[in-house]
Amino acid sequence: MNADRPREKLAAEGVSALDDVELLAVLLGTGAGRLPVAELAAGLLRDFGGLRGLLQAHQDSLLRQRGLGPAKSAKLLAVLELSRRYLHEMLVRGNPIESPEVTEQYLKSVLRDHPHEVFACLFLDTRHRVIAFEELFRGTLDGASVHPREVVKATLRHNAAALILAHNHPSGVAEPSDADRLITRRLREALGLVDVRVLDHFVVGDGYAVSFAERGWL
Repeated sequence: MNADRPREKLAAEGVSALDDVELLAVLLGTGAGRLPVAELAAGLLRDFGGLRGLLQAHQDSLLRQRGLGPAKSAKLLAVLELSRRYLHEMLVRGNPIESPEVTEQYLKSVLRDHPHEVFACLFLDTRHRVIAFEELFRGTLDGASVHPREVVKATLRHNAAALILAHNHPSGVAEPSDADRLITRRLREALGLVDVRVLDHFVVGDGYAVSFAERGWL
């Protein structure tokens, strides 16, 4: 099988048989000038340090790359957004949240790569179906100030019966701090006054997340 013809390999062996260079080549479709698409794909992965770095890149960074015009750059930007929307649909398709894994995957996709700390909430109804996802507080590399009163106000605005809290650690280390546990306790107490339950608090690091519920902290 010709390594420069990944679409034929996909048709013959299935998409899972393709490596990262071949998958990216299928997405890009064509090369640039005399640069074959496989070489273009390999160069992009090398320059950006892999798929994750490439798909996180801003549009201006992509457009500076040899062989990437507006059309190919738009494809790359769309891929990550499509994956986020797919995970979001998995949560909001009308069924109660039954899979912590899907919740974790979605939260990682929207929080993991922020350069600063972001605190967010998944608002749920009485059957634990997702009403909305909202980023409530943004901070610095070291932390974000979380105000229980504002969380309560957002909860009442969404008419939510339960919440899943989440925030990222830009350091990449997901282990919760003492401050994380303290604010979780304060939020539980504040939300309990309006009969709203905190079901979990995910701390998102680089590629993994820690669940307070799994630790038995809620």
